[in-house]
Amino acid sequence: MEDYPRDLLEWEARFSSEAACEEYLFRLRWPEGFRCDRCGGRKGWPVSSARKDQWECASCHGQVGLTAGAIFQDSRLALTLWFRAAWWMTSQKNGVGAMGWQRILGLKSYKTAWTMPRKFRCAMVRPGRDRLIGQSRPTRHSWAGKRKGCTGGRGKPKP
Repeated sequence: MEDYPRDLLEWEARFSSEAACEEYLFRLRWPEGFRCDRCGGRKGWPVSSARKDQWECASCHGQVGLTAGAIFQDSRLALTLWFRAAWWMTSQKNGVGAMGWQRILGLKSYKTAWTMPRKFRCAMVRPGRDRLIGQSRPTRHSWAGKRKGCTGGRGKPKP
């Protein structure tokens, strides 16, 4: 059974560095140890001693990226930022727009702030999911419209 952090403090303590995020991804990708995608070799080592996101197989000398196939593949953003974004997205009750992402995560580019949640949403879709079928009925709240004599702002009457 996987143990996930229960709150933001646990999250920050567990994923506070790039090395901690890389170690977590390694355990997720290869739970029984390194395995080469090309030849199935069981022995490998990190290509760089500073960053452990690229591994080389001892048998075929092929290189395997730790983030290959993940939503943060080829991203220049730090894994700690991606992990923080994942926590924030899954802990929000209501959706948040790109401006909120930009503000909360301290992103400089609006395009990045728009792309990150889109990548998360695409990754969360189950490819073989069942489509909705049958009839749906709107609730009274979805079609009620504006009330007479109100400004629309929280239903307060006009002054």
